[in-house]
Amino acid sequence: MIKTIVSTELPIDEQFRIRKNVIQHGNSHKRICVVTGTHGDELEGQMICYELVRIANQQKELLNGTLEVYPALNPLGIDTIQRGIPNFDLDMNRIFPGDPNGTMAEQTAHAIVEDIKGADMVIDIHSSNLYLYETPQVRINVHNADTLIPFAQQLGVDFVWVHDAATVLEATLAHSLNSTGTPCLVVEMGVGQRINYDMCQKLVSGILNLMQTMGIWLGTNTDEQQLPMVCQGDNVTFLNAETSGVFLTKIKCGVWVKKGEEIGQIVDPLRGQILSSVNSPTDGFLFTIRAYPIVYEGSLMARIFNSTEK
Repeated sequence: MIKTIVSTELPIDEQFRIRKNVIQHGNSHKRICVVTGTHGDELEGQMICYELVRIANQQKELLNGTLEVYPALNPLGIDTIQRGIPNFDLDMNRIFPGDPNGTMAEQTAHAIVEDIKGADMVIDIHSSNLYLYETPQVRINVHNADTLIPFAQQLGVDFVWVHDAATVLEATLAHSLNSTGTPCLVVEMGVGQRINYDMCQKLVSGILNLMQTMGIWLGTNTDEQQLPMVCQGDNVTFLNAETSGVFLTKIKCGVWVKKGEEIGQIVDPLRGQILSSVNSPTDGFLFTIRAYPIVYEGSLMARIFNSTEK
């Protein structure tokens, strides 16, 4: 059942609407929400929503509870391929929990939180931006780690990154929901404005596995779910460019690297020179790598989980 949770008239007979698909079956009162499209240039969640709705509709007899799918929390951003809300120069994931008496954006954020609040689990799906490529991972506030890590381990992602409190913004949807007692997991994956088919299918399988663990899905998941690595924030090394240029690499994220191993090179196309080599300063798991090749001194090149355990 398609439901509208926000509807606002716009100029020139247009309408701003945020909708969800509610699929319900069985005797359980448990409810899981899958939300995405907060940033208009993050598109991995579109395929994941499609697959979950398709599977749930085709095998509704296996659903024991309620699945709610919110594909586009920022529909104007998706329509215009913009990260934020067009014309407002505003990042939607920085205005939660919103304000019922505020601007249109603040009222929208408030309505979203009120509609989702009380769910047994929320999966907030994000892609990376155009500049970085991320292996599928869950990011968790350290204050919610004990509660959320067991759920994150059911999603089949490669990596769980537990941030310290200073790195988690209070105005995000996830923080607002977790603060109300509604558990919310943030998933990061892929790269902006693109859809990685294999990553999306892997997360769909992981969400069904989590639903099965919670008793919301009665199907048998044939895909083996790996246990992710769990990392505390201070065990991550950030690699930044030493010079400006063009970054060239053959390495993809989601691989193990050795201390001193070359990850890529920053080159000068005009002179045909290597300006600097980007080397790993530690043994570990490379979970972020530069996707956009034009770099400047200080640009983030990679993130590595400092670990020797594979």
